[in-house]
Amino acid sequence: MADQHDSAPIASDPATEPSDAAATAQPMHDDEGLLAHRYRAPTLGAVALVALYAFEALAVSTAMPTVAQALDGLTLYAMAFAGTLAASVVGMVAAGRWADRSGPRAPLQQGIVWFALGLVVAGLAPAMWVLLLGRIIQGFGGGLMSVTLYVVVGRVYPPRLHARIFAAFAAAWVLPAIVGPVISGVIVEQLGWRWVFLLVPLLAVAAASMVLPALRGLGAAEGETPAPSGEGRRIFWAAGAAASALLLHYGGQQRGWVAAGLLAVALAGLLVCMPRLLPPGTLRAARGLPTVIALRGIAAAAFFGTEVFLPLLLSRERGLTPTWAGMALTIGALGWSIGSWNRGRMVARAPQRVLGIGMAMLAVGVLVTASAVSPAVPVVVALSGWVLAGLGMGTVFPSLSVLTLELSPPSRQGVNASALQLCDALFTAGILALGGSLFAALLVRAPIAAYLSGFAITAALAVLGVLLAGRVRPRVRTGT
Repeated sequence: MADQHDSAPIASDPATEPSDAAATAQPMHDDEGLLAHRYRAPTLGAVALVALYAFEALAVSTAMPTVAQALDGLTLYAMAFAGTLAASVVGMVAAGRWADRSGPRAPLQQGIVWFALGLVVAGLAPAMWVLLLGRIIQGFGGGLMSVTLYVVVGRVYPPRLHARIFAAFAAAWVLPAIVGPVISGVIVEQLGWRWVFLLVPLLAVAAASMVLPALRGLGAAEGETPAPSGEGRRIFWAAGAAASALLLHYGGQQRGWVAAGLLAVALAGLLVCMPRLLPPGTLRAARGLPTVIALRGIAAAAFFGTEVFLPLLLSRERGLTPTWAGMALTIGALGWSIGSWNRGRMVARAPQRVLGIGMAMLAVGVLVTASAVSPAVPVVVALSGWVLAGLGMGTVFPSLSVLTLELSPPSRQGVNASALQLCDALFTAGILALGGSLFAALLVRAPIAAYLSGFAITAALAVLGVLLAGRVRPRVRTGT
């Protein structure tokens, strides 16, 4: 969910550039493309894995309202998403150095195994806590996959094909974003919600059979540099951040001194771990790159923190079927795609202004979408707000990606690009924990207030993004 519509999975370590040996291991011909004989299987397999990852992220959002009611687990509704995001952080951090030390085959294979295992556990879950466990396993595997696929590009394809394979990855996100929610709704209605989880592992095995054989013999990257001081400890900080995000959600559902104690521990854990995973100054929105990274987390948390509850609101309170509730996610994805297309054609001399406009569209879109809590507001009005929110995200995300590369020296582009993913996942998991706790506390007594509490948080985040947009440019120092 946190990474959709980016141009490619991002590695967590700069040492994933292809070595000269990898690039020249086989003779190249100028007319060879992604579907040439030597690249056909890994291309189809890798694109299929990205598409499955994207489909599952969107399909589960459509199916989860039915799942939560069937398993009597509405209080764990948000945690089923936050747990996946939190676990993915651990997978992202673990994959980078693993792929560099031993080659991409082992971490990608493990990522597929854990991703598929988590889906099977979730699909067979007899209770909501078992489904939550499956989602956490799935998230860890997805984090491994998303980073290692970037390494696969660097080790398998020559540099002249990199732009093409990344474009194929982007296309693999767009199609599931458009049709995935509708397909998921049909599966829920015709076959049952469990098949939303159980069908994907079979397809993942088929995709793995295409891409993994092409990675045999790819060991450690030649010329690999030693890990920077403290790099090996990043996995522990990632695990600490993930555990703290989950504890924040759990503590928010408790009462009295127990809740206060758990929340204090969770917040302290996040404040200790997150600065060690993100560029210095990110949490205080220091000018320049730190603000760019922070805005990625803020925008993602605002959008996905709203999207998680939208299908539930439309199906539970407004009476829409899973298929029609899923259509809301489809139109949001269409808005995002149109926004991204428009941003790609835009010549922006003042990126801070473009970001401010995008964040403003996101803020207004969330507020209009929140009006769906009122039975007097036609659903089509609320959905028009979600299209606007999607347009805002399509404007903001590409702008942040471009700025990250622009503000990063070549030796830090990989690390800083991966920080976008980490900030995305951590901020979104934290906001889902906070919003989910308020939702669970208010649902029985005041259902409307339960939804509005979450929407108020995400709208406030989007407004904060508008205020911070002007800080993406470093302060220019003039001589005297």
